[in-house]
Amino acid sequence: MERLTAYVHGMVQGVGFRWWTRSRALELGLTGYAKNLADGRVLVVAEGPRPALDSLLAALRSGKTAGSVDLVVESFGPARGDQSGFHER
Repeated sequence: MERLTAYVHGMVQGVGFRWWTRSRALELGLTGYAKNLADGRVLVVAEGPRPALDSLLAALRSGKTAGSVDLVVESFGPARGDQSGFHER
């Protein structure tokens, strides 16, 4: 299990993008959350198997989201196991 932390830049603020991210993460069996940041980015934190995290990252970068993604800056680390489900914040 690993943890993905991704900062998503672009026209991604709002419920639609967070809902899309949550739906995709749940399909992949991931836990975590998506949260709007004050500077216009969305923070996505997800935990699960690396192949599922890679799929979520590819989906975020694909441009087929509920927003217009310009850039995704990601980092990986060990899972903390402190998440249950996937939430929009």
